[in-house]
Amino acid sequence: MDTAGHSEATAHRGLELTPFRGLRYDPDRVGSLAAVTSPPYDVVVRPDGLLHLESADPYNIVRLILPQAATPTARDEQAARTLRRWLAEGILTPDPEPGLYVYEQRADDGLLQRGVIGALRLPEPGDRSVLPHEDVMHHVVAERAALMRATSANFEPLLLTYRGDSAPNPTSTTVERAAERPPLLATTTEDGYRHRLWAVTDPGEIARVRSDLSRHQALIADGHHRWATYHELRAEHPSPSPWDYGLVLLVDTARYPLRVRAIHRLLHDLPVADALTALKGHFRIHRVDAPLDEALATLAEAAEEGNAFLLAGDGAFHLVDRPDPELLSRTVPADRPAAWRTLDATVLHSTLLAHLWHVPEDSAAHISYIHDTAATVEKAERDGGTAVLLHPVREEVVRDLARQGVTMPRKSTSFGPKPASGLVLRTLDL
Repeated sequence: MDTAGHSEATAHRGLELTPFRGLRYDPDRVGSLAAVTSPPYDVVVRPDGLLHLESADPYNIVRLILPQAATPTARDEQAARTLRRWLAEGILTPDPEPGLYVYEQRADDGLLQRGVIGALRLPEPGDRSVLPHEDVMHHVVAERAALMRATSANFEPLLLTYRGDSAPNPTSTTVERAAERPPLLATTTEDGYRHRLWAVTDPGEIARVRSDLSRHQALIADGHHRWATYHELRAEHPSPSPWDYGLVLLVDTARYPLRVRAIHRLLHDLPVADALTALKGHFRIHRVDAPLDEALATLAEAAEEGNAFLLAGDGAFHLVDRPDPELLSRTVPADRPAAWRTLDATVLHSTLLAHLWHVPEDSAAHISYIHDTAATVEKAERDGGTAVLLHPVREEVVRDLARQGVTMPRKSTSFGPKPASGLVLRTLDL
């Protein structure tokens, strides 16, 4: 992220990325690298996606990031036992020497993303080297912290972005030079993305990358709950310790722009008819008899004019827009910038969920956050709930709010592509 002109609001010491001995699957011991990978834990649609991944390969990483057992403690203990067994059996093996890792993702639509994976020193309080832009749910942080405590491992890299120089620099040179070499691994996951990974172990090259990154400030694109978990666990362990660092992927969006998508809501106990009844007189409601892609296009058009949502779950789509200004003035907090007050996610949480629908946003029994649009609609129709589909927030809005130190409502954005889980792990015991 560019920091010029924002020094008064974003004082920071820069990014300190450190090499580590990556833990990786032995390709000779698993069915395929694609079969043992997973989307990040919070992107897996449960229970369908979880069962699909578990059946893909007995060593799929989902058994570590989303262990299944009767109680939370049993789940964490199971993950720890599984990790120890896979290490003992050679399913997962540590690389021989510490390094940084260049990671590439490609898609058939022309998308190319490259970045550097390493162990990032966690900034001290008041140091804004890494900017969050979303609030977190405390029960999710507690869940992730318990899993990391039990396993002493970072299973999934966070996705962080920064704005590099337009001219070639040491990090971009290292990334592009690595991409010309044969990779440590290459695989294509079932979503069509092609993944490649390289290790950078030359001390001089690592030093140049670290020096270059120390000039920059990063935005958390994905992984706010894991970032909060890193900080919670660091506070529990006297420094210096391996818990001073957390696994991250750093992407220079000046070279590799990310895509921004929305994260949708599934309201389990609220039928669409009841949801619409509560909105009458407060929003304009228009039935959209069209396929999903056309309904989303209608949502995008409405979102250009103001707050807009698409409700589904009863076999149709319902565009909800043009909120009553007086209602917004009563329900949306006025102590934050206008860019925050007018976010769809802000209006959804402050006005619809809290005021009109009375749905507690922290309760997994009442609300789920789902990245996949079609899956959100399908689950709502199957379960009799309401899918609330949102239009993506523009990236510049996210960055501007983060620079001001203003966090967005939880699960407001989905930056991508996200790194696949299972390609390189970090254990704190090495």
